[in-house]
Amino acid sequence: MSLLPLGDLHGAFPAVVRSPSAGRLVRWALSLLPILLLGAWAVADWRAVRGAARLASADPWWLLAAAFFTCLGWLTAACVRQGALLDRLPPGLLIASQFAAGAANHVLPASIGAHAVTLRFLRGQGVPLARATASLALYSLVKPVARTLVLLVFLLAFPDVLDLGRLVPDERTSLVVAGSVAGALAVAALLLTVVRPVRRPVLALVRTALTDARLLHTRPSRVLALWGGAAATPLLQASVIASVGASFGLSLSWAQVTLAFLVASTAVGAVPAPGGIGPVDAALVFTLVAFGAPMSLATATVIGYRVLTVWVPLLPGTLVLSVLVQRKVL
Repeated sequence: MSLLPLGDLHGAFPAVVRSPSAGRLVRWALSLLPILLLGAWAVADWRAVRGAARLASADPWWLLAAAFFTCLGWLTAACVRQGALLDRLPPGLLIASQFAAGAANHVLPASIGAHAVTLRFLRGQGVPLARATASLALYSLVKPVARTLVLLVFLLAFPDVLDLGRLVPDERTSLVVAGSVAGALAVAALLLTVVRPVRRPVLALVRTALTDARLLHTRPSRVLALWGGAAATPLLQASVIASVGASFGLSLSWAQVTLAFLVASTAVGAVPAPGGIGPVDAALVFTLVAFGAPMSLATATVIGYRVLTVWVPLLPGTLVLSVLVQRKVL
């Protein structure tokens, strides 16, 4: 019995047809998923999409100013992300990732989408998982703290001009909020005490976060990017609202609109809605009306703000997200 030469052996069997790799299929699925979610969300939030027609009658120069402040908001978000991390990130990819994260943030609640995109980006840049997670935790902590400090500054700077009587919650609402916060802290403490598999990674994350936060605050550039960017973020968002309101003829001053936004976002910003849409919108309309804006103008202003900050950048942000997934940046 003679053996076939190796060259004849390849021709003796048919060629094996290779199927696409699972990784390639997953990347294609992840590339299409944001676009599918965009379509589904457009159906669910059709009122805001339909309300975009009202912008056709607005002052285009004020809308251009609102678009300018919106773009500055993406750059500020990238500064805060860099300020919360010791490792230096490539500026171009960082801004692109935050633009894509903005699209993901408006689909999933409680900033889960934005954090997931950022975490994938940081891991792709070689940042260890513990440090990347600690960076997200520091980012999430600094933003509400900085917003609250900006709110306090406004309250001290405008004690007489701005009337907050109608915005102060009653005793029952304050008790409900305090009880909810206390209950959440009690549940977290119970989980850490009883469930050992949860305790170890959480404690390791806390140690890493405290160490990185201490080191970050020894670098003036990181402190400026982190806290300065976090303080500028609500001011830029309020500037977008004020510009949209001015395009519709809203008579409130920039300080009034800013304080209305700070109060609304601070009061209900913790509600886990996609991008804060829903609770923050309702609270913002209420605060604008409390400062003297007509209901129709307040509603039109909030809808216009959502169109400019959510719907206009959502499609390009989704496409950027798909491109970053395709190129394995995410």
